[in-house]
Amino acid sequence: MIEIIVNDARHSLDNVPEDMPLLWVLRDSLGLTGTKFGCGGGFCGACTVHLEGEAVRSCLLPIAAVAGRRITTIEGLSKDGASPLQRAWIAEDVPQCGYCQSGQLMQAAAFLKGKTSVSDDAIAAAMSGNICRCGTYSRIRRAIKRAAAEA
Repeated sequence: MIEIIVNDARHSLDNVPEDMPLLWVLRDSLGLTGTKFGCGGGFCGACTVHLEGEAVRSCLLPIAAVAGRRITTIEGLSKDGASPLQRAWIAEDVPQCGYCQSGQLMQAAAFLKGKTSVSDDAIAAAMSGNICRCGTYSRIRRAIKRAAAEA
């Protein structure tokens, strides 16, 4: 049995192979479908979640590697979708197709932790591993700056 803590709730997983990627445990075993499958190789960032507060690619992490640790998914970013980052995302009209958005938000949230001001270069570096098929990078940058200013 593997135990994990997801969005502050403890889960005991009985019939999950130790090498199953965290992404599939979240989606298939726990029903948390906000985290998306993109490339399966950790290149696109669609599957980004927080592990103990750090942004990680859930498609690459076997469940055994996160046993007993705290994981936050997009569903746990805020209870009502009203975090400063989520409000900024809406205000800047970031989403287009929406597929990459949960990964983008989770990467940005980890980057913004404790920051009230960020530069374009710092945002570009922090977000470089997250791909947006629709190309809303300038909106993402504006939303991150807006959220930092509101923090």
